[in-house]
Amino acid sequence: MKRYLLFVAHSYAYSILRPIQDEIWSRGDDVAWFIEDSSPVYLRENEKQLTTIKEVMEYNPTAVFVPGNYVYDFFPGIKVEVFHGLYYKRTDYGDHYRIRGFFDLYCVTSSMFMPKFEELENQLKFFKVVHTGWSKLDYLKPLSPKPASERRVILYAPTFTKKLNSADILYDKIEELIKTRNWKWIFSFHPKMDKETIDKYKQLSATYENAVFSETEDKLALFKEADMMLSDTSSVIYEFLWLRKPAVTLRNTFPANHLINIEEPSMLENAIETAMSYPDQLMNNIDSFMNKVHPFKDGKSSARILDAVDYFDKNYKGKIKKKPLNLLRKLKLRKKVHYFPFGPRYSLNR
Repeated sequence: MKRYLLFVAHSYAYSILRPIQDEIWSRGDDVAWFIEDSSPVYLRENEKQLTTIKEVMEYNPTAVFVPGNYVYDFFPGIKVEVFHGLYYKRTDYGDHYRIRGFFDLYCVTSSMFMPKFEELENQLKFFKVVHTGWSKLDYLKPLSPKPASERRVILYAPTFTKKLNSADILYDKIEELIKTRNWKWIFSFHPKMDKETIDKYKQLSATYENAVFSETEDKLALFKEADMMLSDTSSVIYEFLWLRKPAVTLRNTFPANHLINIEEPSMLENAIETAMSYPDQLMNNIDSFMNKVHPFKDGKSSARILDAVDYFDKNYKGKIKKKPLNLLRKLKLRKKVHYFPFGPRYSLNR
């Protein structure tokens, strides 16, 4: 029986890793979770957690799956990057392509990213790249619009990046629309969002019955409930578009015909009304673009990820170039969990 580890540094990891967990179980193998102290624990009754470094070392997983940009280098197993977002636009110089030396295998979400990742693989030679699709979408399928008679639901999911964030700019207009329009609002913010801004929107939800501040880790349920998304330049937009639901954005860095982009808060109400009408041209544009972003619609990305791990294990493990030392980064992570196995006061039980 193979053993696998799911690594959680932020709450968004759960919905990305659970489809992989289900695929592991379907193959008769074992899986456990390691959740960093800074992240909330949202495990279910049938899910197993390892709480100490000692337990991880003894578990000795075949692979560690990570929807983030780092993992502890001393953990056993193949380190697998499965990504925390579906689509990134800053593709030439952005964080998406930054190779930090932690991973053996990159399971790429979109064929659009493969040329650059393959270029980096050939250049650096200490990791492999496979186009698998994104595990989070295994649980999703495009949905039909609600009947016109039902109350419309707007999911507001801005980015946490300060210079791109729309939450403060749109606050007054959103409060006005909460008061004047019969729409339900759901606020779903990134855990790294500025606390003062989060508190302002929590107060809105406490004041008005048609506004809800959601802190659930299960964003998929929110995606299914909402009729449209309001955002700015967050990668979460593309998860939502994949459901064939429109998005309104404020000052998107890369506006395109699959978005309804506005430049000023005064334009928001009309943009929302347009989005809620699901215009044919907009929906065709969404379909065309999302077929490029994530062409897999079979719900088997997690299976492809596990197959890629098996192939790496049989054909590349121990045979490709060693990862760079990255001493400073590794020391910072070891300090974080007090992992200095040769020190006189060392303990595996953190």
